[in-house]
Amino acid sequence: MKILVASGAFKQSLTAAEACAAIAVGLRQSGLGAEIEELPIADGGNGTLDAFLASGGQRISMPAVDPLGRKIMADYGLIAGGKTAVIEMALASGLELLTPAELNPMAATTYGTGQLMADALSRGVERVIVGLGGSATVDGGMGCLQALGVKLLDGAGEDIDAGGRGLADIVTIDSDGLDARWQDVQVIIASDVENPTLGEMGAARVFGPQKGANPQMVETLERNLAHCFNLIYEQRGMDLRQATGGGAAGAFAAGLMAFLRCKIVSGIDLVLAQNRFGEKLSDCALVITGEGQIDAQTLDGKGPLGVATLAAAQGVPTIAIVGGLNIDDARLREAGVQAAFSIVDRPMTLEAALADAHDLARRAALRLGYALQAAASLE
Repeated sequence: MKILVASGAFKQSLTAAEACAAIAVGLRQSGLGAEIEELPIADGGNGTLDAFLASGGQRISMPAVDPLGRKIMADYGLIAGGKTAVIEMALASGLELLTPAELNPMAATTYGTGQLMADALSRGVERVIVGLGGSATVDGGMGCLQALGVKLLDGAGEDIDAGGRGLADIVTIDSDGLDARWQDVQVIIASDVENPTLGEMGAARVFGPQKGANPQMVETLERNLAHCFNLIYEQRGMDLRQATGGGAAGAFAAGLMAFLRCKIVSGIDLVLAQNRFGEKLSDCALVITGEGQIDAQTLDGKGPLGVATLAAAQGVPTIAIVGGLNIDDARLREAGVQAAFSIVDRPMTLEAALADAHDLARRAALRLGYALQAAASLE
């Protein structure tokens, strides 16, 4: 029997690779006797770079700035013989780079992500995959675009301030400094989000609170994004205010769509295709997937759903091992996940669960291995 362990990251505790490894160890310790293959996955958010590099490529580490403008080292990847760059936005502009007290989308910038993209362009790439998810920003991608050479000027002809706050001051958008080579580069936005740029389901109102915005900030961010994208419409003739998926990563997606040759693609579908997931299923009896929490958002295209959907199409069942389980089991089965099990095996705080996530995942897989053996004995 062959089992494919295709887990995503458990946020703030395990990377996708660490989660796969913990599950695989537990299964082996159960004495199951199966061939076990590990395949870390991601849907554009945390772990996307590792997932793409799982089948080979080059990791580039370079100086950049974090969401608050502090100097850090950030990674991106080169695949397809160096012709495709993989940028994981969270590694330069992500929530996990900040403490809870530092979260402030009014000030947080995507400039660091733009630095990674600019470096990739200098290496002659023909395609850039930008994985969205886990961002700390609601700046409409304007910080990123500034790093690429776009000028965002206030009434005095000065550069605007960083973050969502500065968007209110934009008077002139000057793209003359944008490198002409971007016109020949295909930019793939890897995202599972379909929210529009503005409105009740838009970037500020849906995602702002996750990034530290209080109700007053949310309304300010909404006004500032509206001002920014109204200007883009007036000055560039591109109406992205209700663009499907434009609200991803604090409207980062909409910002890139305004200036680069972009299309939005399901992140999990890209990762699974890159790692030949369909081929790996051909001799597979079971898939085990996982993430930090399965909830209603999982059904909107998150990694475990992509895994279960493709596995079901080839008649392979999927079981999920997760941190939290906050969805009706019947809905999960309809989505292709036969069963889901939480790794939390006793009353504990979130802090304790995060700190002990590796061992909790291992023990959950150990118990699953025992259960699979018991089920096989009944056949």
